[in-house]
Amino acid sequence: MTNASSLAGRRLLLGVSGSIAAYKSATLVRLLMKAGAEVQVILTESAAAFVTPLTLGTLSKKPVLTGFLRNAATGEWHNHVELGLWADAYIIAPASANTLAQLANGFCPNLLSAVYLSARCPVFLAPAMDLDMFAHPAVAQNLARLRSFGNHVFDSPSGELASGLAGPGRMQEPEEIVRELEGFFGLRMKNEE
Repeated sequence: MTNASSLAGRRLLLGVSGSIAAYKSATLVRLLMKAGAEVQVILTESAAAFVTPLTLGTLSKKPVLTGFLRNAATGEWHNHVELGLWADAYIIAPASANTLAQLANGFCPNLLSAVYLSARCPVFLAPAMDLDMFAHPAVAQNLARLRSFGNHVFDSPSGELASGLAGPGRMQEPEEIVRELEGFFGLRMKNEE
C-alpha cells in the first residue's frame, strides 16, 4: 500500500488573481509541489501587486506567466489553448470578484481568463473578497452561473477579513484546497480502476 498523493504527476495550472489573499498562493504552490504535482502559475497584473512572479516561480520551478506575450520583440506568445490542453486541472485561487465576473460572462482581458475559456480540464475556483462584495447579488449570480458551467467552487469560510470585518469571503486555506483536490483525483483514479 502506498501513501502517494493522487496529485503526484498531475499537471496543474494555478491562476492567481488580484486579491489580498494572493499571499496564500505561495503556500498553495509549495503544497501542490510537495504532493508531486507539476505546477504552472498564471499571475494577473493586479495579482503581482500582492505576490511576486519571483516568489511563485521559485516555488513552482517554472517561470510565471503574466501576460499573453513571451517576447514582444519577436512576437512569441503564451498559447492559451496549449495551456488549457496541457492541464489536468485549473485552479484559480484566489478568484476575485472581478475575475469571477470575467469568467461567468466570457470576457478574457488577460491570460488567466483566456486559458479558462480554452480549458478542457476540471476548473476549481476559490473565491476571495470582502464580506459585502461576496454577499452582493451580482457575485452570487456569477458563482451560480460558474457552477452551472460545471466548475467546482470551493466554500468561502467565515472569518476575519482584510477590511477588519468578519464573515464569509475568505479564500479557502491552501491545505483544504489540496485535500479537496486529492479527494477529487483520488475518486477519479478509483473510478478508472
